[in-house]
Amino acid sequence: MQKIDSSNFKDFLLRLQGQICDHLQQIDPDGKFQSDNWDRSTGGSGISRVISGDGVFEKGGVNFSHVFGKAMPASASAQRPELAGRAFEAMGLSLVIHPKNPFVPTSHANFRLFLAQKDEDKSVWWFGGGYDLTPYYGFDEDCIHWHQTAKSTCEMFGKHYYPKFKRQCDEYFEIKHRQEPRGIGGLFFDDFDELGFEGSQTFVEAIAKSYLDAYLPIVKRRMSSDFAAKHKEFQEYRRGRYAEFNLVYDRGTVFGLQSGVGRIESILMSLPPKVRWTYDWNPESGSEEEKLYTRYLKPRDWAK
Repeated sequence: MQKIDSSNFKDFLLRLQGQICDHLQQIDPDGKFQSDNWDRSTGGSGISRVISGDGVFEKGGVNFSHVFGKAMPASASAQRPELAGRAFEAMGLSLVIHPKNPFVPTSHANFRLFLAQKDEDKSVWWFGGGYDLTPYYGFDEDCIHWHQTAKSTCEMFGKHYYPKFKRQCDEYFEIKHRQEPRGIGGLFFDDFDELGFEGSQTFVEAIAKSYLDAYLPIVKRRMSSDFAAKHKEFQEYRRGRYAEFNLVYDRGTVFGLQSGVGRIESILMSLPPKVRWTYDWNPESGSEEEKLYTRYLKPRDWAK
């Protein structure tokens, strides 16, 4: 039986977790990371690191998990029915950053490896991941930088990857019951194995390392912008859309809840700290809030 060694990727994810947290802490020295190591002796373990406070980041989580199970959760076997009943192993780094300033977008990234096996069969494995951006007030400069970073990284491996994974991101992060995208997209891929195990791992690691290059310049550019109460209220209103997507559609959230071996606090780390749902709200004509819908919450070719 083919044996896949996942230890190198696990080591990479743990190093990346530390690097991302260090960079966020440098930007927000007043914010405090709470580190929580959890261990389920029969189901897996992880490290949750959450920053919160009244500084740059109102809430952010950078979580590593490595879980095991005897039978594939329904959320995974629904996509790959041939794997139903297999033992599985899953590891990943998942992060969501909710800034305080409404002019700084929320960002999300996830990088993961999934393995499934039966005793008599070869291991089945694949990588997945990507990152996406959710602005509350749109700026062309930020959108171009975000997508150009993603495109440049993908093109080191082939020119076809960026348009493919951008399209998949636009399709995945659609809030179907609202018929609107969650944000401006980025990259999304799953079931990725076409470069062989080592080549696929190298690809995913390159995308993962580019996340900070894509996000930090935007944070630094907007984090000191003046804002009023109406801007904060709109941010909290749009955060409601974020919560809706994660609880209804996000595969990682659903998998974590169905697996029975994850840690609930870590699984729901992605939810924003303060959210509002205002009944039948519509933006004022010609406002910056309306512009978010008419210009930015539409799939576009931002990368030059």
